[in-house]
Amino acid sequence: VLVELFTSQGCSSCPPADLLISQLGQAKSSDVALEVPIVVLGFHVEYWDFMGWKDPFANSTWTLRQRNYGQALQQDSIYTPEVVVQGRSHCIASSLEPILALIHQAPRFAAPDITVSFSLPQRVLDTTMEAIIKFKVDKFTLDIMVALYENGLVTNCQKGENKGRILTNDFVVRSIAKAATLHDWPARKTVREHFKLPLWDTFNRTKCGAVVFLQNPSTMEVYGAQMVPLPEDL
Repeated sequence: VLVELFTSQGCSSCPPADLLISQLGQAKSSDVALEVPIVVLGFHVEYWDFMGWKDPFANSTWTLRQRNYGQALQQDSIYTPEVVVQGRSHCIASSLEPILALIHQAPRFAAPDITVSFSLPQRVLDTTMEAIIKFKVDKFTLDIMVALYENGLVTNCQKGENKGRILTNDFVVRSIAKAATLHDWPARKTVREHFKLPLWDTFNRTKCGAVVFLQNPSTMEVYGAQMVPLPEDL
């Protein structure tokens, strides 16, 4: 089950949610009574930057992603901190209970069989993926998305609502790519794709990981997600 947090360092309500999602992403199933494995991603939005603090991890692309969810889920507005579960439901990320409720209610799908290899020529992550989707994709379209996230980010916030606070963030999405688009695709047929993930100046393999997820670009519904570690020799 994919759990996405939309957050901002410029919002005073977000640091507790950041900690909550970090703990959830690192928790064992027995710790929080989870019935299924979960995958966590944090998207930092930039629409609170005008409050005085420019979030160093914010990206207007992530704001657009949240707006697409807002439209798909028929929300009156978007907000932070917001959690979206499996692309199908949302709640305020202020406490664990409503998030767990959405996780328990979310539809579940057999994880794809995925093999991903990475190499590092200059400042891009050269990526090759082979995936076997275990169900037929016929009456809709699925995008295979690959997100690169970073853990252990620490920021001394000097302005805005969080002025004077040391902010910590994990599972922060730094880069994302569409690996493939599937339509009229039979079950268990192998997808093979090669693509590049842009990197950032401070990229450190030991702090990063990747997530592969399947998403309907029209409805924003997610049909499975899987974490992929980066190789030690990268």
